[in-house]
Amino acid sequence: MSAPGGSLAALAAAVLQPGFVGTTPPPWVCRWLGEGLGSVVLFARNVVHPEQVAALTATLRAERPDVVVAIDEEAGDVTRIESARGSSRPGNFALGAVDDPALTEEVARDLGADLAALGVTLNYAPDADVNSNPGNPVIGVRAFGAEPALVARHTAAWVRGLQAGGVAACAKHFPGHGDTKVDSHHDLPLITADRARLDAVELAPFRAAVAAGVQAVMTGHLLVPALDPALPATLSSRILGGLLRDELGFSGVVVTDAVEMRAVADRYGFAATAVRALAAGADAICVGGERADEDSARLLRDAIVAAVVAGDLPEERLTEAAKRVGQLAAWTVAARAEQPPRPRPSAAGSAVGLAAARRALRVTTAPAGLDALPLTGPAHVVEFEPPRNIAIGPETPWGLAAPLADVLAGTTGVRYAEADVPADPTAGAAGRRVVLVVRDLHRHDWMRAAVARALAARPDAVVVELGVPELVTGAVHVATHGATRAAAHAAAGLLAGR
Repeated sequence: MSAPGGSLAALAAAVLQPGFVGTTPPPWVCRWLGEGLGSVVLFARNVVHPEQVAALTATLRAERPDVVVAIDEEAGDVTRIESARGSSRPGNFALGAVDDPALTEEVARDLGADLAALGVTLNYAPDADVNSNPGNPVIGVRAFGAEPALVARHTAAWVRGLQAGGVAACAKHFPGHGDTKVDSHHDLPLITADRARLDAVELAPFRAAVAAGVQAVMTGHLLVPALDPALPATLSSRILGGLLRDELGFSGVVVTDAVEMRAVADRYGFAATAVRALAAGADAICVGGERADEDSARLLRDAIVAAVVAGDLPEERLTEAAKRVGQLAAWTVAARAEQPPRPRPSAAGSAVGLAAARRALRVTTAPAGLDALPLTGPAHVVEFEPPRNIAIGPETPWGLAAPLADVLAGTTGVRYAEADVPADPTAGAAGRRVVLVVRDLHRHDWMRAAVARALAARPDAVVVELGVPELVTGAVHVATHGATRAAAHAAAGLLAGR
């Protein structure tokens, strides 16, 4: 059985977006690019420094000039390009706190130009979720905020900026991952909102993204009974076809969130999820965060071919999906050609990002803390580390001790996880001012208890929140709206009066 434009195997490969291990493309990826593979996705494990990434993408492009090279670079807590040091740009929540769409567009354009200089052509960003549930374990500071109109205007600005920089944007996680306490990496979230609420809240940013010309939309592995009581969004023709295509008018590429995620793989099977997603209206299958080998890619490709042969996946649907991926590839080639020459990103990162992070700082001061800042001598920094979510990853550093030591000589630091917090977390401060650093204090009972003990011992301590500042405590509270490198340096400068 053959198909227009090539064999079924080539068409099946065209809709895959696999990841791989290594800082150079493995032989199987290069071979597959010659056999129809249309896209790859990069992760932190593929990144060492700008010159290496540029060489990697050049090798890919030598095999297929129009290959779509994707990355999951939110330029906030979720960073791949700067995973070794932390992002030099503020994330969405910080940009939402500033609420200057022109600044958001500038930061995204700056990022787009850097990614384009590295040979990246599709970015799985922006996160267009409305973080209406402050207990959300996986979105949080990745969202622009909790107010739909704010998220919508910044989603549109981010899309415009990134694509003006020469890189296709991908709004996620459709139809909205903000109102849940479940991480779809681990289980299937349930969104209980009715249709009126979905229209007013979750869908507003995606409408804005479509109006801004977003090239791709990523599905969320979410069960939304008001839209489809039986199937998660990734597998639902009602949601991908009826809602996203017909109602919202989106004509670009629909990309799945990673099909190995447990929300869908545990229920429907790894390969079956990919087939059912394509049948429902998805155009590209993201895989490889955890299953980044040729056997996994082959399993998906062969399952797609078998489904067409068996009549479970219409050949016309697969052809349509491959055509859309090809149209995206053509857009990226044209966008790259229109970009002026730009040097590759430096290790120092983005100057635009640090200025934006400074604008996102918010200080809340009680009467007892009116004269607490700036710090006039060495500080003792106590950092409380919550568990990482998979989206952020274990490799990205965070914290305030090192940046503060750079501007206040003699500053010391200690970090505690839940299992090792002492009765007095401020022990060892030795007469220094204490800085308590938290991430999402409102979400962690153990952290709140530890901070309460620390403030009882040292009521003059400064609290710095690097997550969502839902709970404000202490005589002086500094909110950075993110744990990026840019946010930490901005906060250190503020504490030191610089």
